[in-house]
Amino acid sequence: MEFKLKPDYEKSRARYEAFWHREIIDRPPVSIILPVENPAPVPHKEYNTYRAKWLDIEFRAEATAIQMGNYEYYADALPVAWPNMGPEIYSAWCGCGYEFGETTTWSQPCIKDWETDADKAVFNPEHPLFKATVDFTHLLLEYGKGNFIVGLTDFHPGGDHLAALRDPQQLAIDLIENPEAVKIKLESSQEEFFQVYDIFYNILRENDMPITSWTPLIHDGRYYILSNDFSCMISPGMFNEFFLPGIINECKFYERSIYHLDGPGALKHLDAILEIPELDAVQWICGAGNEGYARWIHVYQKIQKAGKGIELNITLEELPLVFETLKPEGVWFSHIAGINDKETADRVIRRIEAWE
Repeated sequence: MEFKLKPDYEKSRARYEAFWHREIIDRPPVSIILPVENPAPVPHKEYNTYRAKWLDIEFRAEATAIQMGNYEYYADALPVAWPNMGPEIYSAWCGCGYEFGETTTWSQPCIKDWETDADKAVFNPEHPLFKATVDFTHLLLEYGKGNFIVGLTDFHPGGDHLAALRDPQQLAIDLIENPEAVKIKLESSQEEFFQVYDIFYNILRENDMPITSWTPLIHDGRYYILSNDFSCMISPGMFNEFFLPGIINECKFYERSIYHLDGPGALKHLDAILEIPELDAVQWICGAGNEGYARWIHVYQKIQKAGKGIELNITLEELPLVFETLKPEGVWFSHIAGINDKETADRVIRRIEAWE
């Protein structure tokens, strides 16, 4: 597999494969993205509405392809473009109203009543936003073939999907008042999601792409990022009863997976997540105002002790403490703030190579 923007792709691919197995070839993978000296101008276009801006996929694909070439993907950074249609696009395909903002989107619940609406909130392959996402994927593939990697969109299935269909606060009440309705919908919507995932998976594989998404790890088979941001609102008992079985099924469905653990409110579920044998890694997001590797060492050590891989987003100054407190096997440096040139990058890489 060759990509113009990543001529050493196969070397990085081998390091990522070792990461999935918590092994080391020569060093852990390190993602460093640097701007090129003479970037090409990225075209700009004015729109009357945010919706029109988001749905101008022809222009977005063209601008994305130009922007991709304005960076150097140093060390193990990967040139990944994915058809971003907002974080609840799968729920829109299943009946939710969908609003477009300047930089994000949000859904409107479509299950007002479980008895009358639940069976209507299902995936619609004729939905215009689904077709737009498929078309966007194909457009990126035209630009990307031989140049850069094209990934999956941000699906947000499972508990977050139900929270979008029903409304998070209402879903929290449903866990008490309508538990069976929730469980039935979780099970049926997961079956739908697996079919939807495979539609996009097959498109990418038929075009000789590795599988990746908004978290740019890669695998040649099924890979994805699991999440349940709604879990911050509920107890471990309810999480384990309602959502853990689906997360386990999702882990079994993929060949490689990383769990997106978002915010201190989700930490209470970490023990249950780490007990899933099929889960490969954890992406711990501490949240704004909670930054600092030192304050979360115990979390990273717990993840590593459980035999899972770790995504690290740290600063250059925090690197020595990482060396002191973790083992290199199963660590991916997704970002190291403070690396702004190749000389610094090379020094950091040499130091990481010496980490034992």
